[in-house]
Amino acid sequence: MLEKFLPRQDFDSYEDFKANYRAVIPPGFNFAYDVVDAWAEQEDAKPALAWMNDESDEVKTYSFGDIKRMSNQAANFFKAHGIRKGDFVMLILKQRVEVWVAMIALHKIGAIVIPATFLLTPKDIIYRVQQAEIKMIVTVDETPILQHVLDAAPECPTLKQIAVVGDSELPEGVLDFRKEVAAQSTEWLKPTGADYAGERDTMLVYFTSGTSSPPKMVRHDFTLPIGHIVTARYWQNLREGDRHMTASDSGWAKFAWGKIYGQWMVGAVVCAYDSEHFKPANLLNAIQKLELTSFCAPPTIYRFLIKEDLTKCDFSRIKQCSIAGEPLNPEVYNQWLKMTGHPLIEGFGQTETSVLIANFQPWIPVKPGSTGKFSPIFDIELLKEDGSVAEDGETGTIVIRNAKKELPVGLFREYIKAPEANAVQWKDGHYSTGDMARRDEDGYIWFVGRNDDVIKCSGYRISPFEVESALMEHPAVLECAVTAAPDPIRGQVVKATVVLVKGRGYTPSDELVKALQDHVKHTTAPYKYPRIIEFVDELPKSISGKIQRSAIRKKDNA
Repeated sequence: MLEKFLPRQDFDSYEDFKANYRAVIPPGFNFAYDVVDAWAEQEDAKPALAWMNDESDEVKTYSFGDIKRMSNQAANFFKAHGIRKGDFVMLILKQRVEVWVAMIALHKIGAIVIPATFLLTPKDIIYRVQQAEIKMIVTVDETPILQHVLDAAPECPTLKQIAVVGDSELPEGVLDFRKEVAAQSTEWLKPTGADYAGERDTMLVYFTSGTSSPPKMVRHDFTLPIGHIVTARYWQNLREGDRHMTASDSGWAKFAWGKIYGQWMVGAVVCAYDSEHFKPANLLNAIQKLELTSFCAPPTIYRFLIKEDLTKCDFSRIKQCSIAGEPLNPEVYNQWLKMTGHPLIEGFGQTETSVLIANFQPWIPVKPGSTGKFSPIFDIELLKEDGSVAEDGETGTIVIRNAKKELPVGLFREYIKAPEANAVQWKDGHYSTGDMARRDEDGYIWFVGRNDDVIKCSGYRISPFEVESALMEHPAVLECAVTAAPDPIRGQVVKATVVLVKGRGYTPSDELVKALQDHVKHTTAPYKYPRIIEFVDELPKSISGKIQRSAIRKKDNA
């Protein structure tokens, strides 16, 4: 299967990989037909999805043939309720099996999928429906999730239907997704001509987290899955038959990164643990039951897992543990390696992209704290404020160049209805990520932070991530956020907002402030130490769980 999209798959070195990786986009490429249905036609019983939840230890397995037939039924359901090519449909489905079924069905129709988190409030839902002119929402039946959708509906004139996945009694006027889909034919008539969607048609739209401005619509076309071949094959190191789980809700772009596109293109089994509440012990049990060979999660989850008794978990099947979603503190890396024997293989990208930087396997030995090296599908540079290329050791913004004026696979096409954002992020066809990094003499990339987060103090440019990494090594610190605080003499000084570990006897005090400051001075360059430390019960976060440093800065500048 993979050879259709990647004629050459084996490379002698990272340099060979970077110079000679070439993916092929078949004319009219549509992931649903060219990958899912193609696997089903080749081997109907080939495992595609292994799923379990909190209610039972039973693992349910679905083949590509199952996914083909179920998605055909779902496509017939959507079509029967007026969904056509180009219509927007929002999915709030957590990790129900129906999220895979619905996404593939909508791809077959050419309708545009908007994945959404179950954390949205009625206000969030109204904003998204009005912005995208969403025609249908498919949601789980849980309270308050369904109630939020019902409360938002009167303010959403384009919303024609609400479909619900679940077994509870449904309110009047909503559609029973499972019942209606099951009644549909397993045969689907593939559209032709202008009704067919593929290649450069819009496939998927994500709303950004909205950490510093209203959420923007990120438009991806049908070539996005081909960009994620690099994500799955060369970062997550997956092969046909591997069993991979990425810890992510279906509402986030991490789902596209780790739970559907690249994984199914290489023929791996996507594993899902549909949990109601995150409990480290339960996740470790799922890793065992699902018989994973590959696992990926953000650092936050690894921070919780290393506090568990990992001797009770058999990691012998695991070939690789990957990490993404936020920069990796070296202390987390060191503890996980010590406890499991597995290094954490870091990758970096955005909602707007497939993987941009990673410790691509097997060529790049890990440097703890480094993100790795640049992906071969993008022409990436680190650019300084004057537009010149940053030298080794200098900090620059991560920019994807587009000299050929043809956007590469894996890169979004635009922000919909956001000309100001497009003007800021896109210049002469080149995309500025807004993230800053530096390159060392070996070509490894070290994440510094968002442009707005970098601290300018007495002529120095200080990465908040470096200071946070130092603080995280102290046993008193559960999590922290480092920001710039205004200072009449230095312009800005480093401030750390700290959440203390519970139950270990640590309490806010001048003595603890001094201890944390001294710890940073001895762990990193002394000038980077936080002159201000504030202890809080929790950090401000977006609905995606990302720390909102902008909220801290806004309060300090008020």
